[in-house]
Amino acid sequence: MDDAIPTAMNRPSLSSKSILEDQIAATETSKPTLFSMKAQMLEQGRTDTVLAATEDLSVRLKVYASGGENELHAHPDEDHVFVILQGSALFYGPDGETQSVEANQGFMMPKGMLYRFNATSTDECLVMLRVGTPNFQGQATDDRIGRDGKPLVGDSKENKHVPVVFKDGVYFGD
Repeated sequence: MDDAIPTAMNRPSLSSKSILEDQIAATETSKPTLFSMKAQMLEQGRTDTVLAATEDLSVRLKVYASGGENELHAHPDEDHVFVILQGSALFYGPDGETQSVEANQGFMMPKGMLYRFNATSTDECLVMLRVGTPNFQGQATDDRIGRDGKPLVGDSKENKHVPVVFKDGVYFGD
């Protein structure tokens, strides 16, 4: 596997558009991809870093500042799993059901399932590995929908987006 493409710390995708662009760009290789799970920690906001992707699979590193959250949504064409690497989260279903997930635990989300989550750890950021089956070429244009079935942009005010504020010199994966 000496021909794997090495990577330094990937830059985070700070918008929904850049996540899609970064995932598509990552599919442009047919070689194995070596990636690092290093990410800068946050005072506020959330980041999403594309680590590797093929047409049918994506691997992203997500970081949420303590207390960070998103709105109830579903990905109609994508199964995905979250693996908690640091911190903890509370996942919510459409009828108020909850599931606490901590470091070294994972949570599978079938396509079309409405969910949301928030970072519950108070002394550290939530860091999650997200592995999904996006199939960019086969997905609907609106890959994230809200409870009402209408598009819900990931970096929108409606999805509880706040500006990202990085912690100087503090990283996961050092």
